[in-house]
Amino acid sequence: MSDLEQKTSDQYIKGLMDISRAITSDLYLEDLLKLIVMVTANVTGVAICSLWLIDESKQPPKIRLKATQTISPEYLQDRSLNLNEGVVGAVLNKKSPITIKNVMRSKRFKEKAMARKLGLVSMAGIPLRLKDNRVIGVLNCFTKTPHDFSKMELNLLRTVANQAAVAILNTELMVQTQVIQEELETRKLVDRAKEILMTRRGKSGEAAYRWIQKRSMSTRQSMRRVAEAIILSAELD
Repeated sequence: MSDLEQKTSDQYIKGLMDISRAITSDLYLEDLLKLIVMVTANVTGVAICSLWLIDESKQPPKIRLKATQTISPEYLQDRSLNLNEGVVGAVLNKKSPITIKNVMRSKRFKEKAMARKLGLVSMAGIPLRLKDNRVIGVLNCFTKTPHDFSKMELNLLRTVANQAAVAILNTELMVQTQVIQEELETRKLVDRAKEILMTRRGKSGEAAYRWIQKRSMSTRQSMRRVAEAIILSAELD
């Protein structure tokens, strides 16, 4: 290995450590995605790094741009593609990286007007793949000069994408767990408030629940907040 190759290797190893540290940070999903693209762009020196995720809330599912480090309004607009559309769709279906030397000459690349305006030339699309081989999104990197992505660069981006996929999945699961816990806690508080109303006001369980529900609507407070007020009032008596 030459001195230049060694230097490049050392830079990428350090860069990978920086990215890994960023990905494992305790962040909300939106902040996590922004950090991934910012650090990846800084480490690799690409002009634009963007992250696309599959949106299964749509029928049929779409893949949507979720984060990028660029501030160019042409790139920041709300964008989504079908799962078989463009380079992003090809990466999803192939489940492996795709590189393009000149996006303006690629039939797969659909956003030529945007690329021309921003001066984008070469790109690499990397699947965000989980251990079960499921792909949840795509990491895109663009350069403003013709560029052949080396094996080292693609390995780095592949590692970043796979780490990002795991981090994104874990963050989503954590949020789902928190939501479930909050719902269970709310249910316990509402049940406790119902018992208080049933005992103190002689209401049936159904009537007590409707009273809490109406109070929530009239005061524009959550049912949890209303239940907590009822419980606190009872404890102060």
